This record gives sequence, C-alpha cells and structure tokens, in this order.
Amino acid sequence: MRKQGILTLLVCIVAVLAVAGAGCTGTTEENGAAGEARLKDSYIVGIDGAYPPFSYVDKDGKAQGFDVESMRWIAEKHGIDVTFMAVDWDAIIPTLQAGKIDMVYAGMTITPERQAVVNFTNPYWTVDQDVVAREDSNVTIEDVLAGRAVLGTQRGCTAALWIEENLIETGKMPAANLKLYDNTPLAVNDLEIGRIDAVMYDDLSLKDIIEGKPVKVIGSVETGEQFGVAIRKEDTALLEFMNQALAELQADPYWEELIDKYNLR
Repeated sequence: MRKQGILTLLVCIVAVLAVAGAGCTGTTEENGAAGEARLKDSYIVGIDGAYPPFSYVDKDGKAQGFDVESMRWIAEKHGIDVTFMAVDWDAIIPTLQAGKIDMVYAGMTITPERQAVVNFTNPYWTVDQDVVAREDSNVTIEDVLAGRAVLGTQRGCTAALWIEENLIETGKMPAANLKLYDNTPLAVNDLEIGRIDAVMYDDLSLKDIIEGKPVKVIGSVETGEQFGVAIRKEDTALLEFMNQALAELQADPYWEELIDKYNLR
C-alpha cells in the first residue's frame, strides 16, 4: 500500500507539471514573447494595387504608399515579416475570408455590410468623396447629384455603393449611367477621352490620380468615411495586436512624417 501511495503521488505530480507546461505554451503562442497579441511571425497583407497615396504598386512591382509604409513600420518594430499582395478590390474580402491574405490594409472604409463578415481595427483615417470632370466640361456637381451625368467609379468601392443607394435606388439616375471599373485610374482615362462625364472617388486618392491631367474637382460629398484594417472574425489575437500597433504608430513622430510625405493634410 505504501509503494502504491508513493506511485500515485508521483503520477499526480507529473500530471500537474504537464498541465502547467501546457498552459505556458498556449500563452506563448497567443501572446508572443513580450506579451504581444499575435499568432504568427509573418503575414500577407492585401492591398489595392492602384490606390495612391494609400497603397499602390510602382513601376518596379513594389508595394508603396501610406498604408504600406505604416505596415512596414509595425512589422519592423515588432519583428515580424510582411509581404503585400495586390488584389482586385471587389474580390479582396473574399480573398481574406479564403485565407489567402491575413488582413486588408489599404484604405478600406468601415461599413455595416463589411462589419458583418470581417472585423475592423480602430479607425485610422477619414475621407469624403470628390467628384471630378474634364477641365473643358460644363458638368456641375448639381448635375451629378441630380442624376444627369454618366458617372464612373471603381467596382466595389464605397463611391459605387453611395451612387447606387442615393442616385439609382432613389430613381434620380438610370442604372446604365453608372460605369464601373477595375480601378479608378481606368475611370479617369475614360473621363479624359469623353466616354463618361464625371468620376466619384475618395478625395485624397482621386486628387493624387488626377494630378497633371486635364481634370478638375467640381464638388464633394461629405460622407465622413473611416478607414480601418480588415481582419477575419476568428483572428481576435491579430485584431488586438493591430489595434495596439496602430496606437503605437500614431503616437510616434514617424506618423506625422508619413502624413507629410504623402500630402495627407
């Protein structure tokens, strides 16, 4: 009986140590060596390849922009590797859900529809919608808002959603007057050659796209859209990590340097 009692005690001690060891491993994997809430050492970041100044692919095939450099700063500070993948905008959330990318960091507006399928970080930027026409055009913002213009924008963007909800669904504009493009530079190209009357898109990006072109801003729509980083619903540790990292970035002088570099004031 005595030997059996000692054996039982030893088994209990081993079991307790095993449980304690398992608990420590779980904490390390989820929170990281320094208590950071991250799950992996590398991430694939989905971007829009034609959305200056926030994200774009340059002539050498390298990802650039305000959001791209922000993510690179976060990665360097926290010792993680990141790669950037340009994805068609109307397919970027399905690509995230399919696990081909880990997040969308590319000026994505937080909307109730998107929040139903993905989580967002705290907002990091706010934009409105600008409308542009050719310099020699007589089209006005009043014409656009009354549905009297052929209007172009990027497929799947919030400008397209605004036009559908406020102009088409209200009967102000025929659905045929909305022309959708894979990216906004293509819409601006069609505007220049007269295939459409105007283009609506996020203000800062549109101003960047039309720079040096015979195109002018004719008005704005104050939508007050807030940008956030989109993350899969189940990736709660990554969401926590990105919220902490964005707060650190915004408190660092580098944030203001990036704002100046990309003329976001």
